[in-house]
Amino acid sequence: MMNVKCLEFNFLPVNTYIIWDETKEAAVIDPGCFYPDESAQLAAFIKDNGLDVKLLLNTHLHFDHVFGNTFVEETYGVRARANNLDTPWIENIQQRLAVFGLRYQGHVNPILSQNVLNEGDTVTFGTTTLHVLHIPGHSPGSIVFWNKEQGCVFTGDVMFQGSYGRTDFPDGDYDALMTGIRSKLLTMPDDTVVYPGHGPATTIRHEKLYYPQI
Repeated sequence: MMNVKCLEFNFLPVNTYIIWDETKEAAVIDPGCFYPDESAQLAAFIKDNGLDVKLLLNTHLHFDHVFGNTFVEETYGVRARANNLDTPWIENIQQRLAVFGLRYQGHVNPILSQNVLNEGDTVTFGTTTLHVLHIPGHSPGSIVFWNKEQGCVFTGDVMFQGSYGRTDFPDGDYDALMTGIRSKLLTMPDDTVVYPGHGPATTIRHEKLYYPQI
């Protein structure tokens, strides 16, 4: 049985997920820790629950979802896994933040070639398996992590409760995002729980009602 804890971090704010099963092995998804006390909060939860972090996963590489990558990597001896089509967002993080009048004091490591995730890949920890689906549009490298057995999916900024990720960035693609939502998310069982990158959880049933035009 997989457990899910959501912590909200940074000024946007982003949902950071800690997931684990009966083995106490765990994965961290989208660590958005920008401030030192947020990193401390994440570490305290992991320690207090006796978790052994085996995976660091990014749904995409927009800066608000990766602020805490280096902290998790250095603290738990893991390296981030993600699709690498979003690499420019890491390479140019300071310039992209400057648009918002912000500066990040840390750094974000690139995704190693052996850690790149693509459509059809799986990642595992303990007795848990997550299936990787590539759904570009919000960003070229947006992926979601689907736990078929437990009936839940971590969608990053692909799908929110009653909404979806913005596509007005230079590398956004509205048509690709809608196609991916229609063909890969709305075809999941109705009772699938959706854990988004921002805001409250929802279900596929609810989103089918919200997306009658798709």
